[in-house]
Amino acid sequence: MRTLFVFLLAVLLTACNTVDPYTGEKKTSNTAKGAGIGALAGAVIGAATSSKKDREKGLARGAAVGALIGGGVGNYMDRQEAKLRQRLTGSGVQVVREGDNIRLIMPGNITFASGRSEVKPAFYNTLDSVGLVLKEFDQTMIQVAGHTDSTGSHETNQTLSEQRAASIKGYLQSSGVPAGRVHAVGFGERYPIASNDSDYGRQQNRRVELMLEPLR
Repeated sequence: MRTLFVFLLAVLLTACNTVDPYTGEKKTSNTAKGAGIGALAGAVIGAATSSKKDREKGLARGAAVGALIGGGVGNYMDRQEAKLRQRLTGSGVQVVREGDNIRLIMPGNITFASGRSEVKPAFYNTLDSVGLVLKEFDQTMIQVAGHTDSTGSHETNQTLSEQRAASIKGYLQSSGVPAGRVHAVGFGERYPIASNDSDYGRQQNRRVELMLEPLR
């Protein structure tokens, strides 16, 4: 057990706070988080599959393998996140990290004209940048989700959200991202991120989001 504790302590020490070069905020490396989680899971498996005599060796071996697997996913998404932030600086697209997933929030005012589902030509370069990163990091699945405000009927909003998500998916496919990696869905006004009682809130709710998830 002492060997395992020393190993896990070493993993946690590597998860020291770093400074995000884009926000200036201190954060814990997702690579280190993944390594720590993987180490713990691997240790449990190693203990369960080892004899009593070799229990400590099994713990250490399992922790080491788990750390490599968990850290690998975190590192892969860390690098993808950094590349996206670099390419999307000043574009108006928000890059949000959620564990091993990355969410890209594309406001409706820069992606589509009011009530329309055709991508604005001015947004092509931004989508081209996203497509380049998605092609480079091809071990992620992409969900494209369309959202609207509460103005208009539910049926109209649902249809518009689906059409906008399909437009973004189609553009990414035309940029070389395989169709099998991209899933489009429309949520209408069901998931607001701001109040629909103000113009500003409704503007926030009109958006398309890309959720990037690593293949497991």
